[in-house]
Amino acid sequence: MTDKLVTASLETLQMVGLSALWTVVFGGPLGVLLYATAKRGVSPNAPLNRVLGVIVNIGRSVPFVILMVAIIPFTRVVAGTTIGSTASVVPLAVAAIPFFARLVESALIEVDPGVIEAAQAMGAKRTGIVARVLIPESLPGLVRALTVTIVAITGYSAMAGAIAGGGLGDLAIRYGYQRYDAAYMVATVVLLLVIVQIFQFAGDLAARRLDHR
Repeated sequence: MTDKLVTASLETLQMVGLSALWTVVFGGPLGVLLYATAKRGVSPNAPLNRVLGVIVNIGRSVPFVILMVAIIPFTRVVAGTTIGSTASVVPLAVAAIPFFARLVESALIEVDPGVIEAAQAMGAKRTGIVARVLIPESLPGLVRALTVTIVAITGYSAMAGAIAGGGLGDLAIRYGYQRYDAAYMVATVVLLLVIVQIFQFAGDLAARRLDHR
């Protein structure tokens, strides 16, 4: 059991880590774009904002289990397979990107408008305002957003076991549920709880240290 639990834990960490990376790469800019194109953003664009909002809302509303099955062809194209921890990264990232984008937008909205107006009065360009004002000022909120997203991805990774996605969720289903082995079920639940608590503690600590208010 120990060897299986260690392997499954490493697979879960790999899935969460890679998914979080792609989520930041694509979800971060999408969240910034949502904020920037809003009515009170630095570059208002109502039509584009509405289109992006609809896409993000649709992405957030699809249950993860259904999403995994629905994008199997896309997963096969990207990962070359539809089973295992590598394949699970694709639906995990697809599910997390719109989720994280909304959290990024919320974090940017909390920035004091006076700071932005001051930057504009000094002649700062839009990209400069985003890079030098918005992101630094909202960094604690962005870290909290990422922490919430990583915790959500960890939960999604367990559900990926329903389609042989690897990790602790797959181990819990194959051994804990299908073979009626309560020890595996308890062990996987405990490990998932520990992983989530570590992520949450690290994220909260980083956010507190970055918050100079």
